[in-house]
Amino acid sequence: MQGGTQLEVPGRYYDGMTSRAHRVVLRVQDGQACLEGEVQRREPLAQVRVSERTAHAPRKLTFADEACFEPDERAPLEALLQATGHRDGAVVRMQQSWRAVVTAFGALLLVLAVGYLYVLPAGAALVARMLPVSVERQLGQGLLGVLDRRVFDPTKLTAARRAALTQAFAHMAPPRDGAPPYQLVFRHSRIGPNAFALPSGDIVLTDQLVELLEDDQAVLATLAHELGHLHERHLTRRLIQGSVVAAAGTVLFGDASSLVAGLPALALDLRYSREAEQEADDYAAAMLRRNGIGLAHLERLFTTLQKLEDSIGTPPPYLASHPPSAERLERLRRQLR
Repeated sequence: MQGGTQLEVPGRYYDGMTSRAHRVVLRVQDGQACLEGEVQRREPLAQVRVSERTAHAPRKLTFADEACFEPDERAPLEALLQATGHRDGAVVRMQQSWRAVVTAFGALLLVLAVGYLYVLPAGAALVARMLPVSVERQLGQGLLGVLDRRVFDPTKLTAARRAALTQAFAHMAPPRDGAPPYQLVFRHSRIGPNAFALPSGDIVLTDQLVELLEDDQAVLATLAHELGHLHERHLTRRLIQGSVVAAAGTVLFGDASSLVAGLPALALDLRYSREAEQEADDYAAAMLRRNGIGLAHLERLFTTLQKLEDSIGTPPPYLASHPPSAERLERLRRQLR
């Protein structure tokens, strides 16, 4: 607000200390906001704050001591503000324009999408690589126990069978240095064929998957795939991403307890991205090559899983977090050509 005008705006004055409304008239003279009536007051316009314009409520003027003036009607005050050259800030003007609001909302969605699809995965990968293995192991601590209570029974494979698979895989060299320590764990599953790796370093292999494949080297290809997840720290990266998303929700909605309570479920329910699964497939193929095992055994794995998927009409639990078996099979066959 600036300048002077003869316009008068009737309204109510509140001194900021009581709830009593004083009847006054507002004028602007010589760069001063002047109140006359039950209260006499003059205040430099530079020290008067004008509230934002809204669709249904009139503005109010707030003085330096937090006393305020509210007009009886919005139109006279708007006219006075216009006459004194008052202009809302750019943000306020944008809030009043639906086009600006839609544009800003679209830009926000774009920033969030880019952040979620590109920045967050890259940041999670960087953090995962920087985390000591000991910290990663702590993230997975206790998860196997939870699974044992919910979906697993003790393995029914003989000790000799388990020892043969364990030793065969232990003799395989990873495709590159730096492979993390792991422990091969056998379980009988209540949900069918399955194999997966936990941040604790446990690679879980179910009896049903061993029986389904009927090919020890195809089983080794499966284990190589899971070791690839550990080596690339895929689950830790997904845990970090999920935790960041959950933390963002906590900031927005203010319920930190849901973040803490939801972490175990998050760890059990996370699914790898398509890129992570392709990386693990490539890791398995490289590991088989290095150890002189033909990729036909990895092909057998995908073919067997595709037949299982086709026979039951929906992906079995082992495939729920993976790209379709047909797609993985076609991708592998392109490498074999």
